[in-house]
Amino acid sequence: MNWNNDNNPWGSGNGNNPWGKGPSNQDFEKTIKKAKDRFGKLNFSNPKNISIFIIVAIILWLASGFYRVEPDEQGVELLFGKWNGATTDPGLHYFFPTPIGKTITPKVEIIRKINIGYRTSSDFGQSQVSNASRDVIEESLILTGDQNIADVDFTVLYKIKDAGQYLFEIRNPEATVKAMAESVMREVIGQQELQFLLTEGRQEVEQMVRLKLQDIMDDYVSGILIQSVQLQKVDPPSQVIDAFDEVQRARQDKTRLQNEAEAYLNKIVPNARGEAAKIVEEALAYKEQVVKQAEGVAQNFLDVYDSYKNTKDVTKRRIYLETLREVLEGPNKIILDNTGDGQGVVPYLPINELKKVNNQ
Repeated sequence: MNWNNDNNPWGSGNGNNPWGKGPSNQDFEKTIKKAKDRFGKLNFSNPKNISIFIIVAIILWLASGFYRVEPDEQGVELLFGKWNGATTDPGLHYFFPTPIGKTITPKVEIIRKINIGYRTSSDFGQSQVSNASRDVIEESLILTGDQNIADVDFTVLYKIKDAGQYLFEIRNPEATVKAMAESVMREVIGQQELQFLLTEGRQEVEQMVRLKLQDIMDDYVSGILIQSVQLQKVDPPSQVIDAFDEVQRARQDKTRLQNEAEAYLNKIVPNARGEAAKIVEEALAYKEQVVKQAEGVAQNFLDVYDSYKNTKDVTKRRIYLETLREVLEGPNKIILDNTGDGQGVVPYLPINELKKVNNQ
């Protein structure tokens, strides 16, 4: 079918393109033909033409040395395949073009993750359809400082700090981070007790492992920055979990009984101390009372003695009368006149009884 006649199905005749606008196929072919003719007229046997071609080629080759580093990348420059020891920041840069130089721009802001003690579907390159995980016993079982065994799963998050060091200073960065993280975790947990790990020690362990692991990565000049270490699970081994639960319940009962005993102690001891203080105060008061009474009696005796020394006759008479009063004021007494020398009184006559009859 002839598309260039008036029977063109696009209705655009004269060899125009099907859309009815823009250059036609014939015009394009004419342009190519003219370019070929002009290129064919170049005489490469002419040194001037060769020089121009070489200069243009060199300029184009040198211009290929420009490269751009994105904000989340670092540039690594290789001179004859060897890293020159420096990295470039985001922006436009220039380096020797191929084959003298080569630039690599790896992503450095991506957070990379390593699971130790367990594996998820993402570790095997599968899509994360579920959150199911599989334990790796040879990595997760760790001996603690009190000779117990802990089942520990943890995750290490890291990113590239220096792209050149990351690519050329260590052979396998991920395997190195995994091996060192497992070693440091075993070292730290080996210095702690299991009960501490199960309760308040998780954050402290995470921080210690992160710092130690970062020191090792810096010593290796790995160009890796450890973002965090996250403990996913710290449990006793599944084979002894029932026995461990029994021990935990026994410890809880022990703690409860200790708290009850301390509460009873806090109740009894203050009461006993209060009673003891009361008895001591009463004893001190009694002592003070007895001492004061004794001092009063002694002072009274001294006063009487001083009075006796000054007025012996008066004092003797007073003492005699006071003594006689104390003796005679108690029992019944009958006083007989001694004028008759006792005559008229019958001996053994119960005068007291007669007195009682008369009073009746």
